[in-house]
Amino acid sequence: MDAAPGSAPSSSAAALRLALAAPGLPEGPLCCPICLDVLRDPVTVPCGHNFCQGCLQALRQRPGPPDGSGAGGAARCPLCQEPVPAALRLCKNRALCELLPLLAAATGASSPSSSAAATPTSPAGASPMAPGAEEEDAAGEEGAAVLCDVCPPGSRVAAERSCLVCLASFCGAHLEPHRRAPAFRAHRLVAPLRRLEEGLCPRHLQPLDGFCRTEQSCVCSRCRAHEHRAHDVVPLEQEREHKQAQQAKFLSDAENELEELAVTITQAKKMVELIKGAATKERERVEKLFAEASGVLAAFQKEVLGFIEDGERSMLGEAEADLRWKEQRRAKLAQCKQSLENVPSTDTIYFLQEFQALKAAMEENLSPPLSFQKELNFTKCTQAVGAMKDVLSTTCKNQWNHLQGKGVDGLSCQEMEEALAESRFPDKSNNAACLESRDYFLKFAFIIDLDSDTADKFIQLFGTKGAKRVLCPIPYPESPTRFINCEQVLGLNLMNRGNYYWEVELIDGWVSIGVIAEDFDPREAYSHGRLGRNDSSCCLQWNGQNYVAWFGGFECPIQQPFFHTIGVFLEYSEKALTFYGVKDSKMTCLQQLKVSPSAKGKLDPFQNKINRQFASLFSCKLKPAFFLESVDAHLQIGPLKKDCVSVLKRR
Repeated sequence: MDAAPGSAPSSSAAALRLALAAPGLPEGPLCCPICLDVLRDPVTVPCGHNFCQGCLQALRQRPGPPDGSGAGGAARCPLCQEPVPAALRLCKNRALCELLPLLAAATGASSPSSSAAATPTSPAGASPMAPGAEEEDAAGEEGAAVLCDVCPPGSRVAAERSCLVCLASFCGAHLEPHRRAPAFRAHRLVAPLRRLEEGLCPRHLQPLDGFCRTEQSCVCSRCRAHEHRAHDVVPLEQEREHKQAQQAKFLSDAENELEELAVTITQAKKMVELIKGAATKERERVEKLFAEASGVLAAFQKEVLGFIEDGERSMLGEAEADLRWKEQRRAKLAQCKQSLENVPSTDTIYFLQEFQALKAAMEENLSPPLSFQKELNFTKCTQAVGAMKDVLSTTCKNQWNHLQGKGVDGLSCQEMEEALAESRFPDKSNNAACLESRDYFLKFAFIIDLDSDTADKFIQLFGTKGAKRVLCPIPYPESPTRFINCEQVLGLNLMNRGNYYWEVELIDGWVSIGVIAEDFDPREAYSHGRLGRNDSSCCLQWNGQNYVAWFGGFECPIQQPFFHTIGVFLEYSEKALTFYGVKDSKMTCLQQLKVSPSAKGKLDPFQNKINRQFASLFSCKLKPAFFLESVDAHLQIGPLKKDCVSVLKRR
């Protein structure tokens, strides 16, 4: 808190102060408690105490003690600690302003207001009670002692004590009211402090006078009585002595760590530069490779589109020539017919001539059949580009997982390599059915009829047992169960309990055989609607080179020779599906799809997917499903032999 600007109290003002002093107080009631001089332009705060207007304005400009949230609060009355609101408008106490000159005249002393008027005014725009900022800055920079907050600017002296209640520092002269006046007896005086607000408890607004060793924090008397009652609390001076005994060791350790950090910072800077350089070079190489890959794709796209254009051009020429020939023949026949109809009944010679002309026109050779009616070669481009896209997508996914240090489905590459040898082929040791001959499975023979209401428009059915993919769409009637994006067809029969066995003959092309949930949406997109590319179906695929098992978008290649006949054995209650290669009544297990929790953690990504999702497939009714992938795909649901039929009848 700063005193009002101006010179030190004059002798006349001192005489007035002594004359106005009350008998019981060392200072009179008409003296300012801040500057200890006679009130100048007195103002009254809500608590009833009087102050010089300039002194109180300077007090309000200083931050008050912290409030409960730890932030600086409003200024407080130095006598009773009642808050002085920041928005309070200071109005002069008119009664005191009129009384002070009368008392001064009665004592023969000069008026305080005139004395104040004799003092030089501060510059325009400056705060009337602004402290000597230059002195404080110089003292702070030079590490000088804390200055008194009450001394006039330009003549401030070092403070002897700081008051944690007033939040101000006082020199010896201005400290007298704290030593003598009863109103200041509850104030706590400490050694001069620069940041007085930090000496108060932010919660109780009481002076911090103890240190809690349990929670390593400074506390006040109320903290000791409540929150820290059972803690080890010692005086601040004692804790400082304890900490100062450890100061040398901590400073030494800090110095050592600073030296180590200086060395490691240099190394870290080199590493940062190395990483930036390596990343820049790698980024340039990757961008170049991506540009080359884009060039390859662009070249492939150009070739495919050129192939389509060439095929269209050559076949379109034949089709247009055929169209012109047919239109000419139609016109000629129509003309001969019209001429014959218009012959008069009396003109026999003309009739015979026109009749002969119509007969000759009808006997002319027909146009030879066109090659495009058999096959549109350029329509194979969709299959080729689709296969290329799938390969590219799978490769990108696998390489991305490899970059992250993981295999497919989150398994690390090391785990995948360790388990790959164990899980490459199905485990047949615990499956009794694998040890049986074909006669064992004939007991569970299941008659399958293909459902024409599910067949895609590019699948031609031969009765209820055969299916072949064709190039020209077949005008099937509309059906909510028909596949519209995938060349697939389902069986009519449902499977929801017991065991089922059926056989399929692979006649030509790429074919997938499996099962699918009854409620699967046939309108799914090609990428998600194919067998095995979702969690609602699984299959065994022959891709022209080897067999591959699919489920949930994960694949498992199978190293087995080609079998024309594939046996499918579904154990619904056991939640297992097994594919066999059938030849001469001998069964070769190609792949078994079944949860294997005992080997958890040692599985390839495909088996890991089986363990997590395959059992949920059996919560639905299942149907046999077939996917004719290539343009020449052809399959036949194997005719069960007589012995199989007889077994079925006995059941």
